[in-house]
Amino acid sequence: MAEVALRNVIKRYGNYDAVRGISLEIPDSKFVALVGPSGCGKTTTLRMIAGLEHISEGEISIGGRVVNDVAPKNRDIAMVFQSYALYPHMTVFQNMAFGLKLRGLGRAEVRRSVEEAARILDIAELLDRRPRALSGGQRQRVAMGRAIVRNPKVFLFDEPLSNLDAKLRVQMRTEIKRVHQQVQTTTIYVTHDQIEAMTLADYVVVMNRGRIEQVGTPHELYHTPKTRFVAGFMGSPAMNFMPCTLVQDGDGLVVRLADGMTFAVPESRRERYRPVVGRSLLFGLRPEHITEPRGGEGPDRAVFDARLDVVEPMGTETMVFFRLGGEAVSGRIDGGAAVPRASTTVQLSAHLAHMHLIDPETDAVI
Repeated sequence: MAEVALRNVIKRYGNYDAVRGISLEIPDSKFVALVGPSGCGKTTTLRMIAGLEHISEGEISIGGRVVNDVAPKNRDIAMVFQSYALYPHMTVFQNMAFGLKLRGLGRAEVRRSVEEAARILDIAELLDRRPRALSGGQRQRVAMGRAIVRNPKVFLFDEPLSNLDAKLRVQMRTEIKRVHQQVQTTTIYVTHDQIEAMTLADYVVVMNRGRIEQVGTPHELYHTPKTRFVAGFMGSPAMNFMPCTLVQDGDGLVVRLADGMTFAVPESRRERYRPVVGRSLLFGLRPEHITEPRGGEGPDRAVFDARLDVVEPMGTETMVFFRLGGEAVSGRIDGGAAVPRASTTVQLSAHLAHMHLIDPETDAVI
């Protein structure tokens, strides 16, 4: 096991910087996810750590050793790709043992390592099968097993679940997390799926346009984002954003939306927001903080009327879509109650203790 450090790393293709001077410390034995939209530089970063891409500038170290000029095979890492890349003519046992045999390990040690990895991944009964006789999830477990048997310092995962259906992806997320808890190897996991990143990782690195926007625990990124991009990217559906003006109202503050609707700023937020009174801002609120009115409404909740455009029943909850402040907005209401119909007006409640104000000039969360 080893820590991984990136210091001012740049990857340049001609005149284009795919990765723009990122620095990152990944602690020993932690599970870290790199997440962001296509083209943000996350896979390029992973490939530079693996040695599959040359570093234009900067430094990468693994276990305290700078590896800029170290060949991939000598970095003591194991990588699991989106493609399973299994040898079709070999059995599961032979696929998992292949790398160990190339390293010259004895037959008994190879068998012990493969059988232990198969036990961890619950594929012991599959060792005599060939890949064509396996499901997609089983093939992905074999690919993971091939990496585990090497007992590397670092695991690298490059969107390993992209080829699986939705139900199997959820199952494999649980498997990957369980395996990491057992083997405790430093793991770097690339995905474009923010839910995947949040459910798996100890720390999440949000990337955008070749730069790191924010690093933190899933809870920190979700509840205290530092930029509009992070606020909008983390969570599904995305956070609602509405143009607003912050105005003084006696001793308090209110957020005035473009359609004239106002929301009182909670007392706990007033001192934080007072320096930006009078400015045009963005008001952000997640869908789960717009619900049906509930008993015992506190001072930080505001009830308002909304005419529904679209209603999406989802069993445990119902998504409702309407317009607020001139913008399309979504909310989540209790799925156990009667499902409202589109084109009707209902009462909704905004939980303002979870509101965010964003400077549209800098995209920074205030």
